[in-house]
Amino acid sequence: MADRICNGTLSNKALLSDPQLFEAQFEELLTELTERDLADPAVADALGRLRQVLEYNAPGGKRNRGLSVIGSLRELLPPAELTQDVVQRALVIGWCTELLQAFFLVADDIMDASVTRRGRPCWYKTDGIGLDAINDAFLLESTIYRLLRRHCRDQKYYVHLLELFNETAYQTELGQTLDLITAPPGRVDLNRFTMERYKAIVKYKTAFYSFYLPVAAAMYMAGISSDEEHNNAKHILLEMGEFFQIQDDYLDCYGDPAVTGKIGTDIQDNKCSWLVVTALEVMTPEQRAELEVCYGRKDEASVGKVKALYDALQMPTLYQNYEEESYRRLQKLIAHHAQNLPHAVFLSFAKKIYKRNK
Repeated sequence: MADRICNGTLSNKALLSDPQLFEAQFEELLTELTERDLADPAVADALGRLRQVLEYNAPGGKRNRGLSVIGSLRELLPPAELTQDVVQRALVIGWCTELLQAFFLVADDIMDASVTRRGRPCWYKTDGIGLDAINDAFLLESTIYRLLRRHCRDQKYYVHLLELFNETAYQTELGQTLDLITAPPGRVDLNRFTMERYKAIVKYKTAFYSFYLPVAAAMYMAGISSDEEHNNAKHILLEMGEFFQIQDDYLDCYGDPAVTGKIGTDIQDNKCSWLVVTALEVMTPEQRAELEVCYGRKDEASVGKVKALYDALQMPTLYQNYEEESYRRLQKLIAHHAQNLPHAVFLSFAKKIYKRNK
């Protein structure tokens, strides 16, 4: 790309779209984190490894989280206040959200023994990596705070951002803990799979970091720091996050791996997913007995029987009904809670997730 970020400034920025600006910013951050930090030659090899980790794990996703920071800020500030410096900081903070996502995914793939991610082998599955990926996940998390300190330390919202990222990481890790203890490896207990538990997992593991984090970061940048406004935004965004995870669960079973970029393994992994929780609410005792025998097993025959049960229970129809209901509920939440915030902040998110196929 000819129009790159050079010496920390954006050249010809008016000619570039936000996704192009975002892409260019990553190249700059990559250099910043792996070359400009080389104060001690003794760590050159380690920084080389960090570069590999960043290049493999940070790009490649849909980037909805990262782009939502600059997208939300454009709705929250008038154009005259979106100076070059403000835009660049929003891009950096956007990449911090993507780095947090990368940190979670590298670790999560190890815990779930996943095989593919974004159409490629999971990082720990690549040649010569293995469980060293645990340390690589820590490296990804550490880069977030290096970037925030370097680019935002002199801003009034710096402490707000530090607290936001710290709290969001903690919330997500609590959600992962709930997920792990609800379905421990090698132990299938469908009595644990309730809608209440499912929604708690989703709220903490996915909704906070995927939806509230990027919008909250933009709000702080725009000078919106009151608890009332952040709670209003949270009401809307956590609802969206819940639907997003339900959609992810549906695509795990019914999505096309060529489109989603990953092979679904929720059934084999004994996951407390929306499909199994919903199925448990409507199935007969005979169907439940079959599910108890087949769920959480790795063999194709058992997985096929679970999918056949889902089909018999018309799960695609139940999902489509839920999607319509969720969208209507979201519209009401926006009308009620976003009275002092631009509705476009939330509607742009909704357009990206409803009816998606990957």
